[in-house]
Amino acid sequence: MKSNQSFRLKVAALITGVLAIGIAFFLLSANSNSTKTSTTSSEDEIAHSFSLNNQPLLGEEDAPVTVVEFGDFKCPACKAWGEEIFPKLQKEYLEKDSVNFSYVNVLFHGEESELSALGAESILKRDPQSYWSFHKALFNAQPTQNHNEKWVTVSKLTEIAGNTTNVDLVQFKQDIEAKSMLSDVEKDMFLVEDYHVVSTPTVMINNKVVEDPFNYREIQKAIEEELEESTS
Repeated sequence: MKSNQSFRLKVAALITGVLAIGIAFFLLSANSNSTKTSTTSSEDEIAHSFSLNNQPLLGEEDAPVTVVEFGDFKCPACKAWGEEIFPKLQKEYLEKDSVNFSYVNVLFHGEESELSALGAESILKRDPQSYWSFHKALFNAQPTQNHNEKWVTVSKLTEIAGNTTNVDLVQFKQDIEAKSMLSDVEKDMFLVEDYHVVSTPTVMINNKVVEDPFNYREIQKAIEEELEESTS
């Protein structure tokens, strides 16, 4: 049973995230010629399939069910989701061949979001086997109290990479400072717009957005429905 304090923290984090992303999403949308709506209900289904190409992946690529988290390394709610919900998902489904998991960078917190995404994309390209170790360590480095504290720096990212990966740290630092992986980060931002993502974390199961990403029963139900459909 979650404590009231934990619940309030999650709610506060979500509210903070929504407020922070409003401006970013508005600017992104303002520069787009798209006529899509800016929100998607849990009943909506995107007309095309999510592509796993060039995305970090846990599990079998050809699994019938794909769970996608749209997240931001600066987002407190994403850190909470990774600590509270993801372990359950991993234990129950990802250790089997029927469900896989992918992560899409969202840049709702400005420069630090971009820096962390550039770092993650560099690891994914230079040392893909170490990506998830870097991913987890980066979220673990997020402050638990002052969420507005500036903590994502090139130095911090390099430190984490040195502790969790086998990349050439000089090359890694150059990748971030030169924004070598910017095109990959931009591809993620196109996905954010394409799938109408307006808050983090947003969790999608086979193109269907989960209404409450912290409701594990809802996630279970959606996965089981997709698994049943895949075998019918």
